[in-house]
Amino acid sequence: MKILVTFMCLFSLSLHAQEQVEEQQIDMVLGIDKIVKLDFVAHTKLQVGNQSLVGYTLIPQKKEITFKGLKPGRTSVTVRNTVGDIKARYLLNIIASDLSNLVLELKEFLAQIEGLEIGIKGDSVFLGGQIVVPADYGLINLVLKKYSDKGILDMVELSPQTQRMVAQKMQEEIHKNGMKDVSVRIVNKAYWLEGFVISKSERNLAGKIAVAFMPENVASLAEREGAVQKAGGKKILHDFIIVNAKRAAVPIPKLIKITTQFVLLNKDYTRVFGFKWIPVLSGNGAQISFGKTSDDGASTQGGDSFSGTISNLLPKLASAKSAGYARIIQSGIVVVKNKVQAQLKKNLKQPFSIGSGEFTRAEEANAGFDLKVTPTILSKERIDMNIGVSVSATEGNPPNTQEQTVTTHLVVKSKESAVVGGVSVQQTTTAYDKDPPGGEDDFEDVQPLFTFIRSKNLKSSRNQFVVFVTPEIIDNAHKGTEDILKKFRRRSR
Repeated sequence: MKILVTFMCLFSLSLHAQEQVEEQQIDMVLGIDKIVKLDFVAHTKLQVGNQSLVGYTLIPQKKEITFKGLKPGRTSVTVRNTVGDIKARYLLNIIASDLSNLVLELKEFLAQIEGLEIGIKGDSVFLGGQIVVPADYGLINLVLKKYSDKGILDMVELSPQTQRMVAQKMQEEIHKNGMKDVSVRIVNKAYWLEGFVISKSERNLAGKIAVAFMPENVASLAEREGAVQKAGGKKILHDFIIVNAKRAAVPIPKLIKITTQFVLLNKDYTRVFGFKWIPVLSGNGAQISFGKTSDDGASTQGGDSFSGTISNLLPKLASAKSAGYARIIQSGIVVVKNKVQAQLKKNLKQPFSIGSGEFTRAEEANAGFDLKVTPTILSKERIDMNIGVSVSATEGNPPNTQEQTVTTHLVVKSKESAVVGGVSVQQTTTAYDKDPPGGEDDFEDVQPLFTFIRSKNLKSSRNQFVVFVTPEIIDNAHKGTEDILKKFRRRSR
């Protein structure tokens, strides 16, 4: 209960304190700002009765409010502290005078000019500040002529930031045209061109670029009043560029890394299906006996008997499949200068023998590749390549050598791969009723009763050869060999 009573007392005291804040009246002349000092930290948002009459600028760190009259009239302003309590009330009375009316008229003409200030100092109206766009001074001069009898003070100058931005644009455009050693800086409101070029034509080009970017000149206040005098006359562009033909460095030729891959793919497939039936008799054959009776009679008794051994009586089925493939991949990397021919060659000799006995002789089969290429860099990172590729591979025992050659001329973009050529050979053989379908038969001193054979033998083989080429424009040879160095590091581990 005591806590509640205490809270109500504090709340009523706070309301009473806010109600006790007296309203201060401030008279302002239109065009003259009013600065008010505070003894507390104000909230950043002020409550303005009519915002069309007055504007304000609050600086919390200095505890200051600057009121700026916009047009004649009366309005209230309430200021709170950071916790929301009302700490000050102001009644602003903006009064229009002849000078303030003149300020309003000037603002109607010149309010859109960035950086321009219009106000009243003492008993005079002034135009001041630092304008950003030099061409705006033409409008200012025109308005000043209209009010020439009003004694308006012209204190307008060009912003230094504008000159620095113009100088930066000058320098960027000069560098785009290949003159990297030329710089532009501002010295005493003048543009200085400094650096080195390799010819007089480049120096003239840099000067023309600078003139194209130069804005209209706005004389400083001291110059307009004649308080200073320029030595050697007024000049805002100075050309200090030195022509030094010896500095012309020979451009470093571009390098091209060419990666070539050769792929040789062999596939074969065999399928055999056969039906064979060949029954045969054994070597003793069959016997039939004739003879007399036991009592030596005249009659003859004949008894026939047939005996023997029959083999391969049941028919045979033969069915088999076989398949296989071989992939031979070879790759090569070569780094070469632009418009220079490069050659990369690899050769492997495989010895083998032919014949037997005293007729045996030694032979060798060669396998490898030979790459010749002349690259030329075109626009948009495209590379023109004149390519000659020869690839050979061996297979079997004794080895057979397969050799493929591709010669072409093509254009490929940097870091993109292209198939420059290839050969594909497909061979299919079908045989019917070949004896024997399931292997060789070995019959010695036997006589087959009959022969019945049905078979089908299918053989298919395919050989494919493809060449891939990937060019890449690089800055130096070390960059072109990074991939190879990584492979060696992995192997060493």
